[in-house]
Amino acid sequence: MLDNPVYHALTGPQAALALQAGRAVRYPAAVAPFGALPPGPDEADWTALARLADPPVALIDPGAIPSGWSVARTLDVTQMVLEQPLGPAEPVDELRPADVDAMLALVAATRPGPFSRDTIRLGRYVGVHDGGELVAMAGERMRVPGWTEVSAVCTAPSHRGRGLAGRLITAVAAGVQARGERVFLHVMSTNAGAIGLYESMGFTRSRTTSVVAVERRA
Repeated sequence: MLDNPVYHALTGPQAALALQAGRAVRYPAAVAPFGALPPGPDEADWTALARLADPPVALIDPGAIPSGWSVARTLDVTQMVLEQPLGPAEPVDELRPADVDAMLALVAATRPGPFSRDTIRLGRYVGVHDGGELVAMAGERMRVPGWTEVSAVCTAPSHRGRGLAGRLITAVAAGVQARGERVFLHVMSTNAGAIGLYESMGFTRSRTTSVVAVERRA
């Protein structure tokens, strides 16, 4: 499941969010930039994806890119999995659609990865406030059968070093595990600090993958 998580999410637990053409799928752009092709895609699958590739779509390990497409960006990421319960979850604030403006402001200041106005539709998001200001958050992104991804982990620069990221990851993971699911995440392969934090919490590296943003040539 985790070798093609977007496809298994959008043809499984998150199918209600899927935009689909043939066997190609993607999230609405205001939710997430990701799309996917089925395993072993053929020319017809790429033709179908072209109907969904405006705006450009981010694919995980797409393999060879056929002619007629251009690559806008490529990122190397590490996939990590958690196979054990974490410690007791400390209190956190549940984030709602009314919090989205504050969430977007925090994302703009910290750049944890793709997060747009409708990303909150993907699952549960939690945060920590200080003096009414949202200073840290984390939440759920892709859901594939048996697994949920932790994402959007970020802390305002003024509040780093206080253990807020670990506190929020623990809270999100506890909710996932209470459903009988396992936890995974993706992190930039160059982000040694984040990888070290996740490993200290019990996450292990499962694979290195590429996220490739592609668009159809005019």
